[in-house]
Amino acid sequence: MKKGKAYIIGAGPGDFELLTLKAKRIIENADCIVYDRLISDDILRLAKKSAELIYLGKENQTLVKKCLEGKNVARVKGGDPFVFGRGGEEIEALFKNEIEFEVIPGITSSISVPAYAGIPVTHRGLARSFHIFTGHTMENGKWHNFENIAKLEGTLIFLMGVKNLDLIVNDLIKYGKDSKTPVAIIEKGATKNQRVTVGNLENILELVEKNRITPPAITVIGEVVNL
Repeated sequence: MKKGKAYIIGAGPGDFELLTLKAKRIIENADCIVYDRLISDDILRLAKKSAELIYLGKENQTLVKKCLEGKNVARVKGGDPFVFGRGGEEIEALFKNEIEFEVIPGITSSISVPAYAGIPVTHRGLARSFHIFTGHTMENGKWHNFENIAKLEGTLIFLMGVKNLDLIVNDLIKYGKDSKTPVAIIEKGATKNQRVTVGNLENILELVEKNRITPPAITVIGEVVNL
């Protein structure tokens, strides 16, 4: 049987209208849609009636299996597939099995969600750079080098960082970041349920507890938050 083709698709941050035209066309024509938990029902409704829909977490073999069955598969992921989306890992599995693939970039939440909250990640005179980090520890247990991160002058953006926010905040202060540095936490960004909590490194942990902030959320640290 002829192998199908895999499309590694970034679906953007949550607002259905931020899905690219190319992603929409491929989803509408795919034989199988493999999606993660951040994908909205609006996007899934684009699938043709005969398409197989499969919810999948951090596992690559289902994607390979469906392509080997001869199906063209749309692997739909929140944000952009290469910004902590494990897209590279999935492509390694496809490459190993000699399956044709194409990457469809998506609008990353690291830039768009702050924008929806009124926060530019760069701004003349305030931030000439921005730096994106995963809020999770690495699989081998290594944590970020906060001694270096605390010295960065640009905007710091942590994705999936609510669980480890105490580590992030305390290490930044420990290594010299001003405790009055503004912080914004944006929950459920670019959706109708978006909520923004603003504070600083000194009080943000207290605000998180008070406001009962839960994932998915993005943490933005820097002077641009004041905008």
